[in-house]
Amino acid sequence: MTVTLDEAAGRFPELIAGLNPSENLLIVQDGQPLATLTRSPLTSWPCQAGTAKDKILCIAPDFDAPLEEFRE
Repeated sequence: MTVTLDEAAGRFPELIAGLNPSENLLIVQDGQPLATLTRSPLTSWPCQAGTAKDKILCIAPDFDAPLEEFRE
């Protein structure tokens, strides 16, 4: 992805949040490359096993019913 310096200055937090790990953002000024921003790779998994064990989950009654496209 490439953005101008003015655009990057106005949307910096949004641009960083939109980058995937190891993805690059090229910042240009007057059509010339100025800087490259790279999001750091993840150092840990975003969730921990068992974090939803006390949550109330609701599954629709027709969850495992055949889809309309496959009904005969």
